[in-house]
Parts: sequence; structure tokens; C-alpha cells
Amino acid sequence: MKLLREHDLRRRLADEAHARPFQPSDSPVRVTHLAMVQNQTDQKLIHSHLGELCGLYDIRLPPMDARHFSADFGDFRLRWERHTEYSSYTLTVPASEGAPFSETALGKVPEQWIENMPGRLIAGGHLEMQRDDSRLDLEQARTWFGGNPVIGADMAGGRATCWTDFQLHSDGFGRILVRDRGMSSGQTGRLIQRLFEIDTYRMMAMMALPDAQLAMPRIVRIDRELNKVTTALTESSGADSERQLLDRLSRLAAMVESIGARSGDRFSAAEAYYAIVEVRVRELREARIEGLQTIEEFMDRRLAPAMRTVISTSGRLSALSARIARASDLLQARIDVSLEAQNRDLLASMDRRAKLQLRLQETVEGLSVAAITYYAVGLVGYMAKGLHAAGLPVNYELVTAVAVPVIALLAWFGVRRIRRRIGVEQQQMEKSL
Repeated sequence: MKLLREHDLRRRLADEAHARPFQPSDSPVRVTHLAMVQNQTDQKLIHSHLGELCGLYDIRLPPMDARHFSADFGDFRLRWERHTEYSSYTLTVPASEGAPFSETALGKVPEQWIENMPGRLIAGGHLEMQRDDSRLDLEQARTWFGGNPVIGADMAGGRATCWTDFQLHSDGFGRILVRDRGMSSGQTGRLIQRLFEIDTYRMMAMMALPDAQLAMPRIVRIDRELNKVTTALTESSGADSERQLLDRLSRLAAMVESIGARSGDRFSAAEAYYAIVEVRVRELREARIEGLQTIEEFMDRRLAPAMRTVISTSGRLSALSARIARASDLLQARIDVSLEAQNRDLLASMDRRAKLQLRLQETVEGLSVAAITYYAVGLVGYMAKGLHAAGLPVNYELVTAVAVPVIALLAWFGVRRIRRRIGVEQQQMEKSL
């Protein structure tokens, strides 16, 4: 069978559905997750940095265009993922004896490699997965979270219980404690990834909040100024005042575009990240533990208000831009109508002047015919007198008298013909314009 020609993107799109798969894991296990904000221009540096670690452990380096990579380095397992704005590093080691968070997976990785990691840390956390069917005493759990208020719930259909506090501890990392009560390795891997994704996307979404808080006062000031302009628009009269209003609107539009250029992409990204957080929280299938706030409730109380601020700011910015555009269009329409009226008056004035000039030309035509006739008859008279003086039988007075109507008629026809020719040429020029 002859193979069909494939679309250039077919393989890439098919592989995208399987990108970043869950990493199966068996408890007990310790996991450290790092999310580093990086520029697109840092890709070579990121790849080189990853290559240093692979070189130390004789691990094959992934290609430059790889978006995810997972390998067992012996002392630990590394999972790396490249996203649009950040790269994530997930380190996994088997859990040893000892209190939760007494050791971390990060301690198994060469310290120099961690210090040289490209980018800036936006999210980082340690997860401790225990295999234990017993219920954890709430007071004991608080001791492992520095006495902070604990958030938690049963998850995965009751096969796991999770506790966290969504706070940074003395080492700069968050903490998540999970007790596995019968999950498969696939369920364990999915739960770990979802918990870290919730924390990472939460922080990425929150990055828009400072921009929103900075932009909102400027938006309020612009909105007030726009209200003044629109009020003045209803009262303005005259081209000068309208041009001044249009100049003010142009400045307001430039200010709005400046805010949008600075924060527009950040606001859009925040909405996308927040939507992912909501999906990941629903996938946890939380069941309430008496006396504890669930992760979903925490997000509703802490993250949702911040996102509403971002979304509201983005919406007000878009609405403000649209209002300025409408006001500018309205004012421009008024200016155009005013210019059209001025042009109409100018054309009417030109038409009146043209008619006046035509009447003047007609008057001048009569004078021109008389003048031409006078001088031409004079020349004929001189000629007749000369012939009479030469002895020819010429009555110069009669010749002069006869020449007057003939010359006058010829002059009149000549002037009229010239005027008609000029009129035809003017009509042709007007049609060509």
C-alpha cells in the first residue's frame, strides 16, 4: 500500500498529546520540585546546565529542542520540563527513616549544580509521601509545618490524605505531606504532579497581581480624565476646541496602550494559569477532613480574590480602550462634518466668484470687440488713404465705413470661438479630476 503524504505538523501534534506524562512512583518517597522563570533566550544555557549534570553521571543528554526529560541518576531521579515561561525540575528519592522533611531530595543533588541553575525561583516545595494507613494527629501535623495553619483533605477516592500550609519555611521551600493508603504507582505519580502543578501555576498566576495593583490607580485616573473629555465633547463648539479634545484623547489612548503593552500579556497568562489551577484542584477529588480547610476552599478564599482583581483590571483596561476609541471616532466624525461644511462653503464661494468672473469676461468681451474693431478699422483707413495718395481711385472714407461692420463681426466670432475652446478645456480638466 502506498503511504499517504503526511502533514508537516502531524507527528508533532500527535506527540503533544503525550507530552509531559505522569512519572509513576512508589511510596515512601521524597520529592523536591523547582520552578525557575527563564527567558526564551536562555534555552542554550538551560541545555548546557542540564548537560553538566548528565555528564557527571554519564547520562545521555536530551536534544536541544526537547521539552521534557526524565532519567534515573542513581542517587536521585530527575524530571525536567520546559514550559513557555519557566522550566520545572522534579527530584525524587526513596524516603529514609526519620521525621518528615528532616531530609529532602534536593540534598542528593550536587550543590554547585543547584546554585548555577539558570533563571529565578518562582515556586519550590518539598513533598514527603508516607505509606501509612493511620490517621495523622492534627497537632502533630502542625509541628511539621512550623505551627502554621494546616490545609488538608482526603484525596484519590480516599486512598490518600494530604496536608500542606502553602507557606515558605526557613529554607525558602513549601511543604506537602501525603499519606498513601493504597494508591497504585500511577496514582501516586499523578497526585504528586498535580499537587506541584497547583502550587506552580498558583504562583505564576499571582505574578500578575503586582501589575494589576500598579495599573489600577492609573486606570482610574485615565477614566476620570476620559469622563471630563466626553463631558466637554457635548459642550464643545468650534474647530479649535475639537482639535484640543482630540489631542487629549490621543494622549489618553497612548497611556492606555502603554499599560496594555506592559501588563496585557501578563493578565492573559494569569487567567490561563488560574484556569489550570481550577482544573487540577478538581482532579484531586478532595473529601473534607473535619476541622481542616480543603485546598479548593483555600484557593477560593486566597487565590480567587487576587485573580478577580487581575481579571477586573484587565476588563477595565479593555473597556477603557474601547471607550476612548468610540469617543475618538465620534469626535473625528464631528471634525470631518465640520470640514465638509467648510469645504462646501468654500466651493460655493468659488462658484460665486467664477460666475462673477464669467459676467466680467462677457462685459470685457464687448469691450474687446470694440477695441479690436477700432484699431483694425484705423489700420484699414490708413491703408486706404495711402492707396488714394498713390493715385488709385480709392474712396478711403467709404472703405473705412464698410470695414467697420465686417471687422466687428469677425472680431466677435473670433472672441466667441476662443471662449468656447477655453470652456471645453476646463470641462475636460474637471472630468479628469
